[in-house]
Amino acid sequence: MSPSVYMTGLSMGLGLIVAIGAQNAFVLRQGLKREHVLPVVLACALSDALLIALGVTSLAQVIALMPWLEPAMRYGGAAFLLWYALRSLRSAMTSTDALKVDNGIGTPLKATLATCLALTWLNPHVWLDTVVLLGSIATQFSGERLAFALGATSASFLFFFGLGYGARYLSPLFAQPLAWRILDGLIAVIMGSIAARLVLGG
Repeated sequence: MSPSVYMTGLSMGLGLIVAIGAQNAFVLRQGLKREHVLPVVLACALSDALLIALGVTSLAQVIALMPWLEPAMRYGGAAFLLWYALRSLRSAMTSTDALKVDNGIGTPLKATLATCLALTWLNPHVWLDTVVLLGSIATQFSGERLAFALGATSASFLFFFGLGYGARYLSPLFAQPLAWRILDGLIAVIMGSIAARLVLGG
């Protein structure tokens, strides 16, 4: 396995994933709440690993042969992101909650994972980045695609675990209800803008 190809996959994976998006915003929120962090970061990282594997093994060509799949993914993802944006906006406008790490009350694991997986698998940007873009780049490394895929997959695990568990250091800030309202407002803007770009084809 070529170390240079592995590092190329790692750097490309980090470059694509670091940008703030719907999935990252959700992981950040869970990390701040310290709620179901391990299942959430594992779900995100393993989902990325599956999508990267699909891209490297040529799912991009399948999507190219099924032109109806791209608009279906785009509009379905936009609808879900818009719903989540509106929910976050409502929370930003009305919530009086502060961060309480030890209150023992939170969203059930099943519902949390359902939201997490929806933000991952219903988001066309995730598919475009992992399957289409990384899959296309992998074609440049004949015989070393595994090294590239492992590098990109490592980037996902490093980023999501770092984001999920690193967020707790911001906990003192989020002991104030205003901080949560600002975060929810930012999440609403991020997800709403992504939904708009998907609808407009951007």
